[in-house]
Amino acid sequence: MFLVLPRAFSKRKNKIMKISEPVIEDGIIAGNLYDKYGARNPIARYLMKGFYDSLNKLVTVSGATEIHEVGCGEGNLCIKLAKQNKSVRASDVSKKIIDKARAKAEADKVNVVFKGASIYDLKPATDSAELIICCEVLEHLERPEEALLVLTNLAKPYAIISVPREPIWRILNFIRGKYMADLGNTPGHIQHWSKEGFLRFLSSRFDVVKVLTPFPWTMVLCRSKKR
Repeated sequence: MFLVLPRAFSKRKNKIMKISEPVIEDGIIAGNLYDKYGARNPIARYLMKGFYDSLNKLVTVSGATEIHEVGCGEGNLCIKLAKQNKSVRASDVSKKIIDKARAKAEADKVNVVFKGASIYDLKPATDSAELIICCEVLEHLERPEEALLVLTNLAKPYAIISVPREPIWRILNFIRGKYMADLGNTPGHIQHWSKEGFLRFLSSRFDVVKVLTPFPWTMVLCRSKKR
């Protein structure tokens, strides 16, 4: 979901970004309702550039060359990382979404190993990596504490985790007249963190290494306390 298009753009939404029917598996909305990665609107593209730049900075700080993206969706991030000569694996709860991601990687001629699996079912023996990336996932989960434990077990030793920054995310939705009945809450978002609240949440399992705030997200490089 992307937040920044003014309401006036809504009549031209099909020209600006593709809107998809939600894929729901295991009670979780999988993939993106809006193609924020392919948006042509200059504001959306500017914000996504901030997101990518922040992610790349944190990947560089980690020094990692082996990456597992948990909750990869349609594969946009993991494909970009694979193009940087990283060894990349990716997983997602939705096998339908994984099929789309695999097809996209094949079309881009990059090597990403995909796996259909819930975050709760990932195991250190088969799914750990030098760097775990989990972006725009935890806000969808009914059991984020359990998911965080999984991530700290997988991280050897690093993880980059991001979530929408609240209440900014909801306010932006509300300003553009979306999801008014839910006070601006994006469909499928059942967890909500401010920057400070998210850092407290992560600190229960990770040591925080570096925090970036590409608007309107909180993105954190952290190190597993088990390593």
